[in-house]
Amino acid sequence: MSLRAAVLVTLLTGLAASALAAPPNAPPAAVARTLGDLTLYTLRDAEFAAPNDGKTFGVGPGVGPAKVAEVLTAAGAPADKISLSVDALLVKSGGRILLFDTGVGGVLLDSLALAGVRPDEVTDIFITHSHFDHIGGLTRAEGLKFPNATIHMSAREWAFLQTQTQFSRAVATISPKVSTFEPGAPIVPGVRAIDLYGHTPGHVAYEITSKGVSVVDIGDLAHSSILSLARPEWAMQYDADQVKGAEVRSRTVSALASRGQLIFAPHFPYPGIGVIAKAKDGYAFRPQP
Repeated sequence: MSLRAAVLVTLLTGLAASALAAPPNAPPAAVARTLGDLTLYTLRDAEFAAPNDGKTFGVGPGVGPAKVAEVLTAAGAPADKISLSVDALLVKSGGRILLFDTGVGGVLLDSLALAGVRPDEVTDIFITHSHFDHIGGLTRAEGLKFPNATIHMSAREWAFLQTQTQFSRAVATISPKVSTFEPGAPIVPGVRAIDLYGHTPGHVAYEITSKGVSVVDIGDLAHSSILSLARPEWAMQYDADQVKGAEVRSRTVSALASRGQLIFAPHFPYPGIGVIAKAKDGYAFRPQP
């Protein structure tokens, strides 16, 4: 294992680092698409795999690795592991450059460069929640990676992050740049947050709208494009409140599917843009090119 991979595994707070395989060296990538007047880029940051050991997906009584393996096998995926991406969303909106989450600090800056953007050009960063794989790319030893960006975070999540002693240095670094909000109202033109509390105390999704069309960055509502949709009611280790997390996941997945909502899922197979559709058993992800 490379030193870089070892560091990423150690620091994946909130992702049960002890249960993860070493992240491979994911190549940088920036896939573009339009949304109304906006240009969106999916930015690759890292990849990893969680073992099917009953400690991450399908935790709790009555589930376990055998049932997880059945769902994976039915989808044509390996039964012994769950592959996950770590990606971010970039939006060019008039005079603003918006970045949604910052990954673990893998190859995100290289992917950003492929989208033709320098870190100092990013004007706004929107954090879905404060697990390391979403805020790890915010800072470096010498300070902020995105020095001119306002960091938007729900008030509840910012309060929660300040209680996490392992992030005390990062909290001190980003504090002058943080702007909090309550979900519901627009944060900047075309962007509003949706309350998905449960995964963390202040976890949100972001709806991005232009000319009557929208995409929803679902954050960590769903991790596996297979398991989280086929069995949204199953508990998972990453949720701080596993009961509420499963309830929110089930309810929101159903709502997104019923209206054919375009989504961005940062842990689904890259580039993670598509829709959730009703399937024979539960739901399934349908990528949109």
